[in-house]
Amino acid sequence: MNFIPNILFALALIVGIGYFAKNVRKLMRNIKLGQDVDVSDNKPERWRNMTRIALGQSKMVKRPIAGFLHLIVYVGFIVINIEVLEIMIDGLFGTHRIFSSIGSLYGILIGSFEILAVLVLVSVIVFWIRRNIIKIRRFWNSEMTAWPKNDANYILYFEMVLMTLFLVMNATDITFQNMNSGNVISQYIAPWFSNLPESTIHIIERVAWWLHILGILVFLNYLYFSKHLHILLAFPNTYYGRVKPKGQFDNLEAVTKEVKMMMDPNVDPFAAPPEGADNAVPAKFGASDVQDLNWVQLLNAYTCTECGRCTSECPANLTGKKLSPRKIMMDTRDRLEEVGKNIDANNGEFKDDGKQLLDDYITREELWACTSCNACVEACPVSIDPLSIIMDMRRYLVMEQSAAPVELNNMMTNIENNGAPWPYNQMDRLNWKNE
Repeated sequence: MNFIPNILFALALIVGIGYFAKNVRKLMRNIKLGQDVDVSDNKPERWRNMTRIALGQSKMVKRPIAGFLHLIVYVGFIVINIEVLEIMIDGLFGTHRIFSSIGSLYGILIGSFEILAVLVLVSVIVFWIRRNIIKIRRFWNSEMTAWPKNDANYILYFEMVLMTLFLVMNATDITFQNMNSGNVISQYIAPWFSNLPESTIHIIERVAWWLHILGILVFLNYLYFSKHLHILLAFPNTYYGRVKPKGQFDNLEAVTKEVKMMMDPNVDPFAAPPEGADNAVPAKFGASDVQDLNWVQLLNAYTCTECGRCTSECPANLTGKKLSPRKIMMDTRDRLEEVGKNIDANNGEFKDDGKQLLDDYITREELWACTSCNACVEACPVSIDPLSIIMDMRRYLVMEQSAAPVELNNMMTNIENNGAPWPYNQMDRLNWKNE
């Protein structure tokens, strides 16, 4: 009967990892709904960006307090979870602290884990205070409805509980405490249980051990549904992030060809296209729904941490406009999730639901409030580009619906008629010098 816990552990591991793998496949499928885009250029710079921004947290620390606390949680998350490997081996094979055989190095490792666990616990509590008591403004914007607020707190509670269980597990492990090596924190917790029978202490240790590993599996699967998905996606997102100058916008290839042909005096506009030439007309100019965006933009949406740094830097938002770059990303993800559920419900095929990203999620007022200053792009700690989505949706409004604001229509008319944005004949353009 001693093998029953090992079987139960294996089943929990299979279910937890299996469900996670299923959601990862769904995530990849949803991202691939986007249009293809070539991001194979500038590989050395992309690797540098990923190392500096995702691994090195270079953009996080631009706000020192939050950046330093996040760095502690980040390092703690990576380092402390090394002990998960030991727990998995112990759970599958019925051993107990199998790595303790490496001697004094084991004590150093567990000791560093315990110190990090306390630092993570303190950092998470500070984050909770900043969010719920101090109520920093960017955490309470209008788009931060019930679920985003609760989601952020659920993650903080998860981390508090996991760190507490880790310390209790060590403090009630009599064998570990008798080693008197690595118990730099748990030795001060152990006396809390000293008056209990040894059998009861063992039960507490086993309960903490099981809850700790099951909590990690639950947290792993919760990632897909939460803003904490950036734990997994920050690295690919920073690698595939924008490497061109921020002020350089992309051009539609079909439009570029038309313009070049119009400007070339040697081209006969009535001539038939050369045989074999690619003259396919885009199905749609710009984007009105998530399938019209490219897959990097959809990856951006899933990577968004909802930290609000982009919105707190946005000049349009700061002056009272409706635009919030964070909401743009949250809306894109919500619509993408809705499309994914539609596909799941219809045997892998999307059925028109009468909705789209434009108007049903993102309003035109929001799109036209953007000044295209790139402040949101610069502020994002994981290289998300809300502006690219805004510009693609604007492009759809202008090129597909002719729905630009009056001021822009006047400007474009003047450029067409006068070669400049101003309503003056070209012959009169220098008249100001005579005044």
